[in-house]
Amino acid sequence: METNSCPPLPTVMDLLLDAICVVDTQGRYVYVSAAYERIFGYAPEEVLGRPMIELVHPEDRARTLQMADQIMSGQPNPSFQNRYIRKDGRVVHIMWSARWSEADQVRIAVAHDITELKRAEGVQDALLAISEAAHTAKDLLALFQRIHQIIDGLLPARNCYVALYDERQDELSFPYYVDEYDEAPPPRPLSQATLTGEVIRTGKPLLLTPSTRPAILDGRLHYVGRDSLDWLGLPLSTPSGCIGAIVVQSYSGEVRYTTEDQALLQFVSNQIAAAIERKRNATWLQYIAGHDVLTALPNRELFYDRLETALAVARRDQLQLSVLYIDLDRFKQANDSHGHDVGDQLLREAARRIRLCLRESDTVGRLGGDEFAVLLLGVHRSEDACVVAEKIRDMLNQPFELNGHCLQISSSIGIAVYPEHGQDRKRLMRHADTAMYTAKRRGRNQLGMAEIADFSEDDAPLDA
Repeated sequence: METNSCPPLPTVMDLLLDAICVVDTQGRYVYVSAAYERIFGYAPEEVLGRPMIELVHPEDRARTLQMADQIMSGQPNPSFQNRYIRKDGRVVHIMWSARWSEADQVRIAVAHDITELKRAEGVQDALLAISEAAHTAKDLLALFQRIHQIIDGLLPARNCYVALYDERQDELSFPYYVDEYDEAPPPRPLSQATLTGEVIRTGKPLLLTPSTRPAILDGRLHYVGRDSLDWLGLPLSTPSGCIGAIVVQSYSGEVRYTTEDQALLQFVSNQIAAAIERKRNATWLQYIAGHDVLTALPNRELFYDRLETALAVARRDQLQLSVLYIDLDRFKQANDSHGHDVGDQLLREAARRIRLCLRESDTVGRLGGDEFAVLLLGVHRSEDACVVAEKIRDMLNQPFELNGHCLQISSSIGIAVYPEHGQDRKRLMRHADTAMYTAKRRGRNQLGMAEIADFSEDDAPLDA
């Protein structure tokens, strides 16, 4: 009869790649095999006598204790999954096969490290989620919030921000910034020697840990805000170049970042960059559909839409509103004499000055060429509209200093008030336009008030 020549059982268990763990009725380790250190980072002597639950990820402790109770009641579980915090601060995903020994009054479990499998699954899920968010997020802020949630599902990301670089203006801004200590920094030039700027300039990831800190912070680069323990930044690269960076950082030893985290975040960073660029382009197309690109004011269509909405509210609540129709006098001469570049600057500055005369609730739009329109809400008397129009006229009378040229223009402004001068958008705009041309015929640089509308005339059909 052959004898069993197998090595001693403790030796066999220490050769296993999976860890064997034995826990008593109080949940304290009484035995762990050698593989425990490979998976969890702790040598056996560091955990013996220690409560098992202390090493479990805080978010998984409640259900882990619940599962332990079920196992101790006689229900074995061959595939329970939870997360542990390694000694070095990294998170590991474990699949347990566990049962209770009534005779020995201990739980016996085998721990199989499934971290890499979970990472691969998480990356695939993240890529799909980022792609979906690019199409469903209502705006960039919503997209950034969703991206933060997705990243936090891959690695701990309590502190996370997105930095975007505008090459035309050489401006690095922080449109999304979640941090437990600092608020978003103000925009700055890329040339400032910050960690974020370095990631964008080089197009390479940067991992700052206590061990890499001396080599990275060599006097050339510096933090913005509170000094973190670990800092991980990834470039947001697109075919057209680097548009910014995404950064996670940690202030305590409970969350540490490694080269594995860098590789994980780098894998999804290109997808994040593509999602941001797609959403920015969509936002821009939506913006220019309703705005004048030169002055950034609402265009004719958007202004008319806001006027229609305001008129509906005014009819319902029996309110008044007013429309100002503004034409810049002598703009054509200035544009012909000094060129289109100066003419464009003149229009931008005129738009800015008009905005300064208005309340937040009012709207100014560019109708085309050198014509603007203003919607004044809550106007109780026509005299109130005249006061605003006079303020605008005075503001536009001030000299314009542009590219070394001193330009002097004026404005002719027509005023129409709802409901006296029109019951709908077309008639109100027509009467304001007519009043403006009347003011211009009187010698320019004047205000013109529309005449009281003949509503029998207003019933006649109007051209669009």
